[in-house]
Amino acid sequence: MSHSPADLPSSAAPSPPDATRTSPSPVGPLAPELAAKRDRLIALLSELGSCAVAFSGGLDSAVVAKAAVLALGPRAVAVTGHSASLAASELDECRRLAAEIGIRHEVIDTEELANPDYQRNAPDRCYHCKSELFAKVEGLAERLGVAAVVDGSNRDDHGEHRPGLKAARDRRVRSPLAECGLTKADVRALARAWGLPIWDKPASPCLSSRIAYGEEVTPQRLEMVERAERFLRERGFQPLRVRYHRGDLARIEVDAAAVARFADEQLRRETVELLKSVGFKYVSIDLEGFRSGSLNAVLPVESLRIARSER
Repeated sequence: MSHSPADLPSSAAPSPPDATRTSPSPVGPLAPELAAKRDRLIALLSELGSCAVAFSGGLDSAVVAKAAVLALGPRAVAVTGHSASLAASELDECRRLAAEIGIRHEVIDTEELANPDYQRNAPDRCYHCKSELFAKVEGLAERLGVAAVVDGSNRDDHGEHRPGLKAARDRRVRSPLAECGLTKADVRALARAWGLPIWDKPASPCLSSRIAYGEEVTPQRLEMVERAERFLRERGFQPLRVRYHRGDLARIEVDAAAVARFADEQLRRETVELLKSVGFKYVSIDLEGFRSGSLNAVLPVESLRIARSER
């Protein structure tokens, strides 16, 4: 991969807002240990010379993007992979967040849905998705003369077997947060100190994570899930998942305290009508409420360890 100390070329995308613009006020000084990790993070990124951040718009990749701007200025770029597995609202959030951070933002099309190993939806699905993403980000980085590709995995992520991490290793993607010893709690505290608006954002995995293992991932099913979740989100449900099960069955998970809202006849009728109109044949409410990774309950222990990265 080529190295260039110069600013990234600007022909491929408009320049982002100035990285020095004022952010929301921080909450106070960082603890000395976290401040030291922050300094190591910025120093590591600075040593790269330039970098492309695999940018999902989540907490971890946002902190890496912010640190990259502080370390490298215009020699940092955030790259988001776009496919049917990314909800339109999440892509919009990526764009807004990149502008808030002040980093140049590129969106590239990924083709994981053309890969039969991804479509078959086994517990290692995330490996095939990340392999495709990192290959496309690496290709863009080479065209831009960027020295390294980095991701947002943190130290806690590296404590378990995760398929996405194997994909990163296979592509020689750097993981600055993990390398500098930042845990998930550290990342959240640093995001809050930097005034990032997503410092308290919960995990928001891709739409494919809503489809039960063994059921084929298709653009049609992803659209069904996206439209169903959009409908319920517009009615104030959060957290929220609409899970796809065999036979076009929708299993709706909302906060346990919100389950009782479906006793309302009008809401129940509108929900059934909408979900059937997008392609579901059966509509169910999970009485246990929202649980991150609930589809993993059917997996044996070893497969469960593999699937945890997809919650």
